Amino acid sequence: MKAVLALADGRIFEGTGFGGQGEVKGEIVFNTSMTGYQEVITDPSYYGQMVVMTYPLIGNYGINSEDFESERPYLSALIIKELSVAPSNWRSKGTLHDFLAEHDVVGIQDIDTRALTRHIRETGAQQAVLSTLNIDEQILVQRAASLPGLEDRDLVKEVTCSEPYDWKEGEWKLINGKTSFQLKPNALNSYFVVAYDFGIKRNILRMLTQVGCKVKVVPASMPAKEVLAMNPNGVFLSNGPGDPAAVKYASDNVKFLIGKVPLFGICLGHQILSLALGASTSKLRFGHHGGNQPVINLESQKVEITAQNHGFTVDPIVINSDYSVTSINLNDNTVEGIRHNSLPILSVQYHPEASPGPHDSSYIFKEFIDLMDVHK
Repeated sequence: MKAVLALADGRIFEGTGFGGQGEVKGEIVFNTSMTGYQEVITDPSYYGQMVVMTYPLIGNYGINSEDFESERPYLSALIIKELSVAPSNWRSKGTLHDFLAEHDVVGIQDIDTRALTRHIRETGAQQAVLSTLNIDEQILVQRAASLPGLEDRDLVKEVTCSEPYDWKEGEWKLINGKTSFQLKPNALNSYFVVAYDFGIKRNILRMLTQVGCKVKVVPASMPAKEVLAMNPNGVFLSNGPGDPAAVKYASDNVKFLIGKVPLFGICLGHQILSLALGASTSKLRFGHHGGNQPVINLESQKVEITAQNHGFTVDPIVINSDYSVTSINLNDNTVEGIRHNSLPILSVQYHPEASPGPHDSSYIFKEFIDLMDVHK
């Protein structure tokens, strides 16, 4: 099944389709993680994007629902060098091809993903169209060029939950060394945390539960007054897709919460919190997507390897004296974390819950507990 990938600037890649069939669109980005394709595919932060995996062989350990970060795929398309058709893993319940076909997610393989990644690095993330139906390259390029970018688009409303719900699962534990994984909830539940769902990942919820939080997840648009009425010990602001400046209702809610309850944000939540504090955000050239981003913690002077997935960043030039930058990215010096100097407010741009990625920064969840302890 021939497939054609057309970028808005006219670059064409021909390959073989897999998974679903049809024509899809989205912003094209690359992810440098060597493993974790299941988590990437089901991460709501990728809504509206086509993901290029830079690792050449994808699908080699199959699919299992325990490693999903949400209930279904959210990306527009998966772009890879080579698809493994014979996965080998004792936890596998099926193939990547069948999983994507079941959810009508179009994939393309047999293309030079190294060349495509280099092109994105040089020209920046851009809109693209992938089709297994229409292979007229000129038409596909025209369609890609006419697509709107992610700026000023509220994508959170497409991925947030519709109703509040309680989360009770902790981290995965291997049972008997070989048979299965099960969730082991933390029984303490010493802290009640309300988590705003801007596109929240399951492993963030597991980490919050594991450090002793009783978590209630609420829709992104829930008024701050309703959240405060629940009398939480803290409020968590989740990851999610798109432009933080387009989700003004979220930053307005957070602005209302500042000084009233401890706040902790990750990724989009970090950006929304920064906007509420008076900062501004801007779009990165090609974003940070992968499990190997070096970050220096300015408080400890330690370098941490982090998992990241974002296309926007907080602009440091307007950060005022009320809060401090706690970490920066060593690749491009962008802001990776802030802390308020007097209020219980903490946020990071990267993903301390990893999944996929390193666990160097998992201590951040304990720091949120410490903030709630002081202001309990």
